[in-house]
Amino acid sequence: MADTGAGYDYDLFVIGAGSGGVRAARMSAANGAKVAIAEERHLGGTCVNVGCVPKKLFTYAAHVPEEIEDAAGYGWTVGAGRFDWKTLVANKNAEIERLNGIYGKLLSNAGVTLYEARATLIDPHTIEVGGERVTAERILIAVGGRPNMPDEPGAELGVTSDEMFFLDELPKRAIVAGGGYIAVEFAGILKGLGVEVVQLYRSSLFLRGFDRDVRLHLAAEMRKKGIDLRFDTIISKTEKQADGSLAATLSDGSVLETDLILYAIGRSAYTEGLGLEAAGVETDRFGAIKVDADYRTSQPNIYALGDVIDRVPLTPVAIGEGMVFAFNTYAGQSRKMDYRDIPSAVFSAPTIGTVGLTEEEAVAEYGEIDVYMSEFRPMKHTLSGNQERALLKLLVDVKTDRVVGLHMVGPDAAEITQGFAVAFRAGATKADFDATVGIHPTSAEEFVTMREATRRATRESAAAE
Repeated sequence: MADTGAGYDYDLFVIGAGSGGVRAARMSAANGAKVAIAEERHLGGTCVNVGCVPKKLFTYAAHVPEEIEDAAGYGWTVGAGRFDWKTLVANKNAEIERLNGIYGKLLSNAGVTLYEARATLIDPHTIEVGGERVTAERILIAVGGRPNMPDEPGAELGVTSDEMFFLDELPKRAIVAGGGYIAVEFAGILKGLGVEVVQLYRSSLFLRGFDRDVRLHLAAEMRKKGIDLRFDTIISKTEKQADGSLAATLSDGSVLETDLILYAIGRSAYTEGLGLEAAGVETDRFGAIKVDADYRTSQPNIYALGDVIDRVPLTPVAIGEGMVFAFNTYAGQSRKMDYRDIPSAVFSAPTIGTVGLTEEEAVAEYGEIDVYMSEFRPMKHTLSGNQERALLKLLVDVKTDRVVGLHMVGPDAAEITQGFAVAFRAGATKADFDATVGIHPTSAEEFVTMREATRRATRESAAAE
C-alpha cells in the first residue's frame, strides 16, 4: 500500500530521468505513489544520449569497412565506399530523439509529472525546479555521472565522450587518453572509421579490473588493427598550433601532432551544485553519494541510486536498483539487488564479454582454480584472410566444479556471454557445461567442448608470479 505523503506535493520526487530514475519513477507510480521527476537535459540520461546507445550505433558503423574487406574472400566485389560522418551523426540524432520521445510517453502513461528543468535540494523535503519550489515526502537522486577532465596545461583543448557524439567533422588523427572501457571503445570506433589513432594509458596495461588474459589478448588484436597503444604514457601539456592542429607533449618528452584529443580518464558522480549539503546528504571523497543496502542516504527520506552512488556503473544495474527501491518502498516488498555475477561487455575491436570472476579474483576467493582457455581464428576469417583471433576462457572452482568465471574476446562476445550469464545465475558446474550439446559450427560451442584444463592456478602460484 503506497504512502499518502499527506502535506507534501508529491510522495516521491526523482531528480534525474536516466534509466534508473525513470524506472524507479514509473514503478513507484504504478504502485500508487504520486510521483514527479526532473531532468535538466534529455530524457534517458547518459546511456540513451551520450553513452551506450549512440556508442553502439557508432560501433556498427566502424565495423562496416572490415566487413567490406572480408567480403572479398567470399566472392563479393564491392566498389570503393565513401563514408560521411555528418550522415551518421544526423541519423544517430534522429534515433536518439525517437528514444527521448518514448521515455516521455512512458512517464506520461505512468502518471508521472515531468519537470524539464534542473532540480536542486533546498532542505530534506523541498526541491527548487524550474523557478518554483515543490515538496516531497521522499526524494530519489539519480543524476548519474559526468566525464572527468585532467588539469594539465592545455587540457581544455581536448574533448570528452559527451562531445564525441556531436563532432562537426571526423578528425584525420586522434589521441585517446585513458585505459577504461570508454577509451578502448572509442579507439576502436575511430580507427574503424579511418582515423589514425594513438591510445595512451598511464599504467602498464589497460582495462584494469578485467581478466589479465583478456587485457593482453585485446591489446594484441588492437595493435593488429593499427591502433598505436602506448602504455605508461600520459599527456604533459597540449598546445594549439597555427594550422589549428594540436601538439601534445607526452610524459616521455616526445611530441605528438593530432587533430583531436579525447580524454576518457574516468567519470565522477554529478553532485556538484545539487544542494546535498543543505539537505544533509553525505558524499564520499570523490563526490559519490553514500547509501546503505536500501539506497537510503544519511538523510532518511532521501535515496540515491545508479552511477551517482558509484557502485556498479551499468545501465541495467541502475534499472535493477530502481526496481528494488520502488517495490520495497511502495509495494511492501523486501528485494535486494544482487551485484554478483553481473555480465558486462566492452564494445571494443574485437568485443569483450565477461561474467563472474577474473582469474586473479577467483584464485583469491577459492584458492584453487582450473583454467580452461582456447584461442583460435573464428571460422568466418578462414576465407576472409582477416588475422583476428578469438579468446575464450573458463574458470572452475576445483572443490565444487562450479564455473566461477567466463570471458571471451571475439565476434558476438557480448551476445554469447548474455546467454551464459543465465547459467551462472543457476550455479552451473563444469559438468553441466560438458553435458551441453554445442551448436556447430559456432565460436560459442567452444565453451562446452573444452575438456582439458590449460593450467591449475593456486594462491601459491599467483604469489610466485
